[in-house]
Amino acid sequence: MKKLFNFNLLYKEIQSLPQAPEENHSMAKRVLLTLGVCMLSASALAQTYGDRLNRYFGDWHTSSPREAYGHLTERDVLTQGDPLHPSADGAVLRFVSAYKYATLAPHAATSAIRLKDQQQVYFVVSGEGKAVAGNQSVVLSTNIALLVPAELEFTLTNTGDQPLTMYEIQEPVTAGFHPNTSMLVRDENSIPFSTTDLQWSYMVKKIFVASDGLATLTDVSTVYLDPLTVSRPRSTESPDMEAVWTALKGTGIAFVSNKLLRQPPGRAFLEVPDGKTPHSVINPSEDSQLKFLYFAHKPAAAPSTRPK
Repeated sequence: MKKLFNFNLLYKEIQSLPQAPEENHSMAKRVLLTLGVCMLSASALAQTYGDRLNRYFGDWHTSSPREAYGHLTERDVLTQGDPLHPSADGAVLRFVSAYKYATLAPHAATSAIRLKDQQQVYFVVSGEGKAVAGNQSVVLSTNIALLVPAELEFTLTNTGDQPLTMYEIQEPVTAGFHPNTSMLVRDENSIPFSTTDLQWSYMVKKIFVASDGLATLTDVSTVYLDPLTVSRPRSTESPDMEAVWTALKGTGIAFVSNKLLRQPPGRAFLEVPDGKTPHSVINPSEDSQLKFLYFAHKPAAAPSTRPK
């Protein structure tokens, strides 16, 4: 039996957030009014996943660390699996090879890295460092994104006194694909918003798209939500769509099917690609933006690379 959305649960979630009670009460009423008018029809038709929805979430904080390439510590965010029937929490990736959070200790460096039949996108969360491939050297700092093509040998070095932390998105190289011949760097700080009202509330900065040299992915972006805003609920129609949202800044509420799940920095979720389960993001804060790292593989027939 399909379940209607529990508005009392949303109210309790918002009231429990670390703000003054009177601020929470005022904000909760505003968010509930928006949801009551705009979301009821979508949630009433939602497929009920219950506790199974936890399978679509992953958090590097709960993953076991492992050493890679000398001094790099990696933790899984999401892993490969069946996105329609995941066998473990976070085992939902079908198109992306791996999604990890990596830490490089102060003044440490990796051994030489060369990815065969794979390429990697890095998004720096904190720290300072550099990536070097041949004669090319790229400075790494917060909000720098780096696309490293397949078969290119490179190293990563932490040049600062604090850990260098970053997300790693590894994608397979498809048959007939011609990778870039050098690293491509983007400074998210200087990228303008491509839109500020997508799906009601998304403010999007495009970092990489297919024409930049992505092989399997079609989109890597950052997405912001202003205080007391909510995105339009919608479902992911195609099983060949793979879209992941990772909280970078602020604690939001992921509204997926009939559940509300807190999404603090480090927690990611995959849009359930069954055409039945709606998803939305709520920013319950009175004064702080939410920020997400978004990446997606979209079917060739998809008309755009905008986040859903």
